Amino acid sequence: MSGAAAAAPGVLIPEWRVPRAVRAAFTLRTGGVSAAPFESLNVGAHVGDSPAAVVENRRRVRAGLRLPAEPAWLEQVHGTRVADLDVQGEDAGAPADAVITRQAGRVCAVQVADCMPVLLAARDASAVAVAHAGWRGLAAGVLEATVAQLGVGAAELAAWLGPAISVRHFEIGAEVRAAFLAADPGSSAAFAPNARGRWQCDLVALAQRRLTALGVTAVSGGTWCTYADPARFFSFRRDGRCGRMAALIWLE
Repeated sequence: MSGAAAAAPGVLIPEWRVPRAVRAAFTLRTGGVSAAPFESLNVGAHVGDSPAAVVENRRRVRAGLRLPAEPAWLEQVHGTRVADLDVQGEDAGAPADAVITRQAGRVCAVQVADCMPVLLAARDASAVAVAHAGWRGLAAGVLEATVAQLGVGAAELAAWLGPAISVRHFEIGAEVRAAFLAADPGSSAAFAPNARGRWQCDLVALAQRRLTALGVTAVSGGTWCTYADPARFFSFRRDGRCGRMAALIWLE
């Protein structure tokens, strides 16, 4: 691995209106040491990549971003549980799909490869969070659970929607559409029928709708498609076996 030591990890830095104490980044697939099909900056330890490569990739991310601590790597299950990094106890390591902190020096993280990462930050830098929001999590209420756990008024939150599969490439069945319409008939606008008798699903529109309903109006991002940009992003729908990227947020 020493031969590739000069490579810097690829990252995308969110552009959103938050205090300087709020730091965030989204890792790209470049600048790591993993071999195909995980090339090269795979941070997922659960996808079948070499454990040593994952360790090195995570080390590069931490060094490149000058993170104050190792990120809290969650066991993600497409659910709605929110882990609180400020609470100690045996439950802290349970599976979760969102994570929050109100303390400086603790790094929240979720891993994605088509699902949408949603960063949340209080305008006064009192709390930050990140949620893993694929269609299952969105339909089940992961964003609602995360905002509730933060305990910050929705009007005082800023959100950033990270890279995810776009409506053009995200084909789903009628059961997925039905899961959203059952709770919110107005979400039908986020689905378009295609020639195969299925539906194209707009994760960005669904996330924006959920956030607006909660009262979060300062929403940025949502402009990148993981499927359409193989040079920068992993995509499970496009490639099947592949690496994972990370959305990270912390307080300085």
